[in-house]
Amino acid sequence: MDLVNRSRHIGGTGPAADDWARDAALAAVPQITLDAMIPPGTRVVVVAPHPDDEILTCGALLHLVAARGDAPLIVAVTDGEASHPGSPAWPPERLRQARTDETDAALAHLGIDADRVRRLHIPDGGVTAAAPELERQLAAIIAPGDIVITTWRFDGHPDHESTALACSAVARQCGARVLQAPVWGWHWSAPGDGAMPMSQARKLPVPNDALARKRAALGCFHSQIEGDASSGAAPILPAFAMERVLHPFELYFPDHA
Repeated sequence: MDLVNRSRHIGGTGPAADDWARDAALAAVPQITLDAMIPPGTRVVVVAPHPDDEILTCGALLHLVAARGDAPLIVAVTDGEASHPGSPAWPPERLRQARTDETDAALAHLGIDADRVRRLHIPDGGVTAAAPELERQLAAIIAPGDIVITTWRFDGHPDHESTALACSAVARQCGARVLQAPVWGWHWSAPGDGAMPMSQARKLPVPNDALARKRAALGCFHSQIEGDASSGAAPILPAFAMERVLHPFELYFPDHA
């Protein structure tokens, strides 16, 4: 499938979580243990295009790594200030502060201190245009031997895709390894269409406690999960979208997928 040229439109409601749960290709994805995927002592660097992407992609993994005694680093590419364009209640400066606070609260549910976040302040919605600057900043953070986790390079959101490409470029230069996870790929693709590279994927099993913590962490993003009464806009991250990433596993693709 030519994913470069395929339309990856994020609209409507997309497939339900239950539809994905019945997908044969997803069911056939092999499992991998945490220690096999992230050897103990390895630094995990999660590069999130927007505040909440670190939870949507790998919130359970973050908790499991932290509980094991390793301290992951979260890199916030943007401040998420453009999520409510034209909203009287959510101007960009309010969103910047709110989404910072939401991230800190979410990470606390996972057992991670707020000082483990590095903020790059790339413009929300402008990651593609700022790709050289993003690569420059990431090159000062990512080190040889790191495992970098970010969004999928065909995720459908330009910020997600450009972040993945920047991570790949920097990792190749310094000898780090990249894993990618879908967020909106669960939405624009569909069970059975072959769009997501399940044959190359691995599943990290998520224990019940870690799944509960991931759910609680997502619940901290009030600016995203609640509607905007001032503009009548629906939630940016509706419940049906969150349910698609609350499987009893997290799905990861290798960098080239």
